[in-house]
Amino acid sequence: MSSSGRTLLIGIITGSIITVLASSLIAQLKNENKEEHDEPTTDIVEGVDGLIGNTPLMKIKSLSEATGCTILGKAEFLNPGGSSKDRVALNMIKIAEEQNILVPHTGSTIFEGTVGSTGISIAMIARAKGYRAWIVMPDDQAKEKYQLLEKLGATVEKVRPASIIDKRQFVNLARDRALEFKEGDAKGYFADQFENEANFNAHYNNTGPEIYRQTGGKIDALVLGAGTGGTLSGISCYLKQHIKKLKVFLADPQGSGLYNKVKYNVMYSPTEQEGSRRRHQVDTVVEGIGINRLTKNFDKGRHLVNDAFRVTDDEAIKMSRYLVREDGLFVGSSSAVNCVAAVRAAKKLGPGHVIVTLLNDSGQRHLTKFWSDEYLKSQNIYAELKPEEGLFDFIK
Repeated sequence: MSSSGRTLLIGIITGSIITVLASSLIAQLKNENKEEHDEPTTDIVEGVDGLIGNTPLMKIKSLSEATGCTILGKAEFLNPGGSSKDRVALNMIKIAEEQNILVPHTGSTIFEGTVGSTGISIAMIARAKGYRAWIVMPDDQAKEKYQLLEKLGATVEKVRPASIIDKRQFVNLARDRALEFKEGDAKGYFADQFENEANFNAHYNNTGPEIYRQTGGKIDALVLGAGTGGTLSGISCYLKQHIKKLKVFLADPQGSGLYNKVKYNVMYSPTEQEGSRRRHQVDTVVEGIGINRLTKNFDKGRHLVNDAFRVTDDEAIKMSRYLVREDGLFVGSSSAVNCVAAVRAAKKLGPGHVIVTLLNDSGQRHLTKFWSDEYLKSQNIYAELKPEEGLFDFIK
């Protein structure tokens, strides 16, 4: 055979070998890829309960860049019920089940007094677990909260706003409804989010550890509002045990007495005490935080709060519009208060610090009040964010 023939033959053989090897390698990779996709995972959760918690921690870019600090918001609005109250509702119900106070599918009813978010969370979980929900609320909340509760199958009882000394105050009425409940073997359970330590424990055992893991413990300050106080106390108690230098700041809306309690150890003047004033007890368009009495849940962590920031309605409203404009972040009123206070904490601490707050819920359940220009004008609130207005134009 000539040399050219041998060269041709060697080329053909070599090409065939390469083709076979390549085909074999491709087939092997395909099989490995198939096996990888066929491999069972543990990503499937059991019902709506499994969707609660483990929410992401996001850097709020506009606030971080403006302050020189890293300001992080825990996206609690991504819980299935739309707020951090899912954690509390789930834990209160679980503990009641463990104590045989609640038994599923017996007609038992969960009663709660709430301004909305806890009620929505209870209604959702009650449906999933085989209970009924009876929610008592002040009649001045955003109407979409009532609508959502009704769509979730809850009985909604609206009452006029009143102080805690009034028997028809929404919390007192929910307690009475539970005590009066009689329907065969079914039980009435008053969840009592303000005093029930299952609230505190939900955040001490879950939210706090999540934040610690997500940040690797590298946090300088925690900034939170308080209504029941369970979120603030639970997270603070956990994080302070692991981060000794951590500063805790209370974010308090106008009309609430907690700011004065932290700053001056005086809850209110005699004329502002619950039961003495004729106006709404927390005179603000902010819903979900702010109160004029001390609860058991708040008291558990009160000694850990280093300072407090008062946030006006104007500041909260402008912050919410600013976050949409700069970050595409559509938050509710208490989240906006938290963000204003987080900026104040950044100014107090100086650049280079890591500050964590909670984004409690989205603006979707605040459309008819906090996010309604028409409603705000009816309350003589004119807090429009001008196009040229920057962060430090409305936060001094």
